[in-house]
Amino acid sequence: MARSRDDLTVRAAALVVGAAAALPLGYLIWRTHDYGWGAAIDVATSSRSLSLLWSTLILAVAVTATTVAIALPVAWLTVRTDLPGRRIWAVLTVLPLAVPTYVGSWAIIGALGPRGMLANILSVDSIPSLYGFWGAWAALSLFSYPYVLLTVRAAWSRLDPSLEEASRTLGRSPRATFVHIVWPQLRPAVVGGSLLVALYTLSDFGAVAMMRYDTFTRAIYVQYRGALDRGAAAVLGLMLVVLTIVVLSGEQRLRRRESLHRLHGSGARTPRRVELGRARWVALAGLGTLVTLSLAVPLGVIGYWLVRGLRANEPVWPSWNLMTNSLSVSLAAAAITTAAAIPVAVFARRSPGRLARIVERLSWSGYALPGIVVALALVYFGARVVPWAYQTTAMLVFAYAVLFLPQAVGAIRASLLQVTPSVEEASLLLGADRRTTFRRVLLPLLRPGLGAGAGLVFLTTMKELPATLLLSPTGFSTLATRVWNATSEGFLGRSAGPALALVMLSSVPMAVLLARNELRTSHPVAPDGDHSTAKAGDADPSQLSLTR
Repeated sequence: MARSRDDLTVRAAALVVGAAAALPLGYLIWRTHDYGWGAAIDVATSSRSLSLLWSTLILAVAVTATTVAIALPVAWLTVRTDLPGRRIWAVLTVLPLAVPTYVGSWAIIGALGPRGMLANILSVDSIPSLYGFWGAWAALSLFSYPYVLLTVRAAWSRLDPSLEEASRTLGRSPRATFVHIVWPQLRPAVVGGSLLVALYTLSDFGAVAMMRYDTFTRAIYVQYRGALDRGAAAVLGLMLVVLTIVVLSGEQRLRRRESLHRLHGSGARTPRRVELGRARWVALAGLGTLVTLSLAVPLGVIGYWLVRGLRANEPVWPSWNLMTNSLSVSLAAAAITTAAAIPVAVFARRSPGRLARIVERLSWSGYALPGIVVALALVYFGARVVPWAYQTTAMLVFAYAVLFLPQAVGAIRASLLQVTPSVEEASLLLGADRRTTFRRVLLPLLRPGLGAGAGLVFLTTMKELPATLLLSPTGFSTLATRVWNATSEGFLGRSAGPALALVMLSSVPMAVLLARNELRTSHPVAPDGDHSTAKAGDADPSQLSLTR
């Protein structure tokens, strides 16, 4: 009876979370119905809408494929090899996640644009333009690949090396061992990270706006800002939802059977590091190029405009209120979103049926919608249903939870899939109920996923722009809104200070925690015949330490 009550509690909580996440979708359906389904079909089948569908889809596919191609070798180098400075590279390769896409795009244009810093250094009138598809592809790939890297590193660090050793003992080559043994175990993490990147690309506004590339998000934003009739924009939003459902369905087909866990529970051995030899110089060059483009270039351009602003006596430094506002709402969103994601992930794992799939898909629906659509839905909901919550910090945090819930769900689900089922079953057989088993057995094993999910939500909330602009209480500003307002008005020097503070507040705490956990959880290279053990809760530091 206790077990059934606990299961019902988890199911009820998951249903509530799914219903809350579906509020923006309900708003779009209501707006489209009010607009008229005949007119909606005309908008959806117009050449303009079909062109937006193609440009959005091709960008999402290109960015997702590129981020996987970047993340897999970086994860392998920082987890399984004797790469010089491995701990430092493990931190540096994750930090681009702290750079907002609109800041990164602005920096790329300022450095590599037709009349950017590189053109001035080379003393040429202009260089090839970065605007359009290639600029949006480069910006989104450089600043979103850590989504895949975080999940893949965590999964790779927890793989049981005995399976690989058995494959090599049976005569298989390293390539065959990776294809047949390692890849099937990494696939859930790769698919989960790729899903985050694909949905992030579908919903991104900053990069495509800066790079002048037309996608659904840019068209919806222009329609909402420039037209009194928002019905057409709602139709475009629904088309984006349909595209999201297609992506989610493809992800669930690829997921297939993902019950992957260590054969030895908490006693699996730490693998020996792969010696790179002379290839280490190629690896270092590749990582150096990646970090330069994704981290050094944005910081360099920000520093350049910061100096120019100081020389012009412009007010470049952000106020203390801006920083505390950004930190407070980001921390609150991380805590609330992670707590809301737990019942969704547990329900999907314990009861893998149609209802669980529906709840999980609903929880992902808000992530693919532009922030402005989610914000306008909550503006309508707040003004009509809960006027006491309208223009409050609570409503703003709720919007963040709706937008970024999939980040926490995906990370927690990845950790759940690697928990040996026999561990939970043993606790139940010994007389513990579901609640006690979750608190004392399952929750400690979920720390990597909880930390990764909370960290991703925190970083993304710090960068969120459209929802913050529309839902912030009167007089409430964040670093993101200050950067956007200053940049849109042409005051690049004034935007440099808030941009630098935004990147530092996101990256410095994360770098310190990642570096500390690298020192805490790293194991020395095991010589032949000597295998140290890893604790069950150990995982990649980028997953584990973000909220410690």
